[in-house]
Amino acid sequence: MTIAIKNPLAAEVDALLSGLGVTAARTGGTLAVHSPITGEELARLAETSAADAGKAIETAHAAFLAWRSVPAPKRGELVRLLGEELRAHKAALGRLVSIEAGKIVSEGLGEVQEMIDICDFAVGLSRQLYGLTIATERGDHRMMESWHPLGVTGVISAFNFPVAVWSWNAALALVCGNSVVWKPSEKTPLTALATSALFERALKRFVAEGGAAPEGLAALLIGGREIGEVLVDHPRVPLVSATGSTAMGRIVGPRLAGRFARAILELGGNNAAIVCPSADLDLTLRGVAFAAMGTAGQRCTSLRRLFVHDSIYDSFVPRLKQAYSSVTIGNPLETGTLVGPLIDAAAYKGMQTALDAAKAAGGSITGGARVDADRAANAYYVRPAIVEMPEQSGPVAHETFAPILYVMRYSAFEDVLELHNAVPQGLSSSIFTNDLREAETFLSVRGSDCGIANVNIGPSGAEIGGAFGGEKETGGGRESGSDAWKAYMRRATNTINYGKTLPLAQGVKFDVA
Repeated sequence: MTIAIKNPLAAEVDALLSGLGVTAARTGGTLAVHSPITGEELARLAETSAADAGKAIETAHAAFLAWRSVPAPKRGELVRLLGEELRAHKAALGRLVSIEAGKIVSEGLGEVQEMIDICDFAVGLSRQLYGLTIATERGDHRMMESWHPLGVTGVISAFNFPVAVWSWNAALALVCGNSVVWKPSEKTPLTALATSALFERALKRFVAEGGAAPEGLAALLIGGREIGEVLVDHPRVPLVSATGSTAMGRIVGPRLAGRFARAILELGGNNAAIVCPSADLDLTLRGVAFAAMGTAGQRCTSLRRLFVHDSIYDSFVPRLKQAYSSVTIGNPLETGTLVGPLIDAAAYKGMQTALDAAKAAGGSITGGARVDADRAANAYYVRPAIVEMPEQSGPVAHETFAPILYVMRYSAFEDVLELHNAVPQGLSSSIFTNDLREAETFLSVRGSDCGIANVNIGPSGAEIGGAFGGEKETGGGRESGSDAWKAYMRRATNTINYGKTLPLAQGVKFDVA
């Protein structure tokens, strides 16, 4: 296989950034940014100092104090304009995502579409920040709950969805009345610069049309772990949404708890699918292939464990291997490519370490080798791997952020449910079956213990309408749709006495002269 590489990409990236309105210097800084497509350097950015990060947070807090008083539908208008800017520049931003994160073209565009979708969702939400009216035991009283803006929302995002995760948080936080401070992955800061520039365009339009928006409403911090620590530890940040590894969450969670701040943690996923005897195997093949190989196995929701019933294992798994051998691997910017590169050398090393461990545990490996390393020495393209395991042991219980699919047999449905849940992570899951009892059991309290459970689709590719997140070592956070907006607000319970007496709750008597 020969991978066609467009060289250099740096000039194209510079043109894209300029067209999107980015004015920040792309040379002379200390943070080197590389494209996983070629391994070449795209830019060198200046990093935000800890002192400047603190100033940005203080400015964001001042912005929050003003923004919270803007009516929510007016706040929604700013997000509507952001959605318009994203629509107008979808092609350019999507291509930048592909170049910086290594996604195929349709996935780069799809990520921007996800941003547009959450903006649409948030605009509608801005008129639906509902509280409840609550039955009260006291006559001539009314009890209700109110929802109020919380404060500065910190966002720490990962490389695999470099801009969509910011939008999930920012669109909701803004309509809820909060300001936003974003620390993107140091591996993908260019797409963050572009997104921030588009937000500034929307902000200028908002002000030109008569809207009132304070300075510092959405800030961007460029840098590594030390800048993230400023965001996590700052007393002016009551909420941090952090996406990354479980190891990162073990650090971030306690630090936020130590100052009684809130956390939305989106951490590791070790997602599984069960293929039952009644499954539509043509549909299953497509669902498994995308979920396991899409984004080169670098989605939080990528399929990593596959349980196939004994009765269909010997017919289905060879078909899956054929699909794996035929998939096109290469430059994600080229038409027809389905699997692009791993993000960097560390990801490749992690994949090979996991495959070695699987082999030592009795696994039989198909695929997994590096592709065309002589032509792309500083880029890491790999053949997705199928690993047939005798049991769920060794590396199977650990998430490896690479296209490795561990395949195992099962015979009893109750046993496979137990195996499905017997890992520390709990993000996404799926079952392929046409048996109503199996499908409903999988979705029931006795079934999947994950935050996302699907029937006859894979675990990957969530829509923004549903709340996104998982249980156990996945962190318990929820972002995006449904009622995830409540995490960005504080709740107040209100009781109003419109009578002339003062009855106490629970029949308490406290009469004074």
